[in-house]
Parts: sequence; structure tokens; C-alpha cells
Amino acid sequence: MLVLTRKQGESILIGEGIEIKIIEVSKNEVKIGIQAPRDVKIVRKELISEIKNENLESLRGIERLLKRG
Repeated sequence: MLVLTRKQGESILIGEGIEIKIIEVSKNEVKIGIQAPRDVKIVRKELISEIKNENLESLRGIERLLKRG
């Protein structure tokens, strides 16, 4: 893992199309801005399991509908 120190207003570039900018720093939080191409999916890590669960529920619903035929 690469660990960098940045100050408010500074940025990190990832590849040629993604910029991570430090917008604001407070005691317990860092506000970041992400500029990336529209086809790059950006999701907060803590939401991944929630999204997976929602997708599984949708799949189960489709399976139930198909069984009813």
C-alpha cells in the first residue's frame, strides 16, 4: 500500500484520468473530491456488502417469478 501525506487543496493523480483532491480536513474527517471518467465506478467501501445483499434479493425475486412461470 502506498501511503501519502497531503494537505488541504492538494491532489493525487491515479493514472491519467483520476484525480483525488483533499477538499477539507477537520478533527475526525477528511473530505475528498474524486474526478474520474464517467465509466469508472466509485463506491464507498462500507456500502459494498449492502449493494451485494440488495443484488441477491433482486436475484431471488427474479428466480421466484421465473418459477411461477
